[in-house]
Amino acid sequence: MNKTERTALITGSGRNIGRACALALAADGVNLVVNGSSDQEACEQTAAMARELGVKAEVALGNVGQEADAKKIAAKALLHFDAVDILICNAAIRPSDAFLEMTDEQWYRVINTNFMGSFWLARACLPGMVDKGWGRIINFAGMNAIHGYNGRAHVSASKHAVWGLTKALAKEFAPKGITANIISPGPIEGERNDLTMAAHIAEMVDRVPVGRLGTGDEVAAACALLASDKGGFINGQMIQINGGAET
Repeated sequence: MNKTERTALITGSGRNIGRACALALAADGVNLVVNGSSDQEACEQTAAMARELGVKAEVALGNVGQEADAKKIAAKALLHFDAVDILICNAAIRPSDAFLEMTDEQWYRVINTNFMGSFWLARACLPGMVDKGWGRIINFAGMNAIHGYNGRAHVSASKHAVWGLTKALAKEFAPKGITANIISPGPIEGERNDLTMAAHIAEMVDRVPVGRLGTGDEVAAACALLASDKGGFINGQMIQINGGAET
């Protein structure tokens, strides 16, 4: 275990990029609070894998897109650990809905999950970081924060919003020893059952100069750096991990 006994809360960490980030931090000796919206088994698997690396790990199930759930997730993290030192907001949804046909409910479901969840959790976790004089906030954007995509106005809007939030937090809390950055992955390998998403990813690969999908471990390596003491001079930045895709 590292000397500082730090703890990370990672949303959407039951599988894919979130799990890779969780295990990368666990390998560095960081305790974990694993979160998913509904897949308890996947989250428990991530937690078990982390414990095998010698750290403490708890599961806090809940939908970050619902304020009450977000507060419960943070409360459970603080119940088991004295503070959340590293907040990684990875959970997101990316549905396709024609702008003139989407309902308010569809719009706000995406905005709340992709943006408001980061807002609610940051407000819950930042006081402990301020008290310690050290903290890391890592949000996730994706290429939807850079490009506008047909049928994804809500996704692009939510990702631009979380990028703006990240930049503002980076300025406000840097004097208190807290950095805030955002990771923007390109097409990444993972468990994808949605045929529409699979077709979209295949199309995106054609725009990646390295000619392949990225891996969760490649994203996790950047996450681990940002979460470490060695990443302390990286602040207010968008780290793009996309194989050189056009932005």
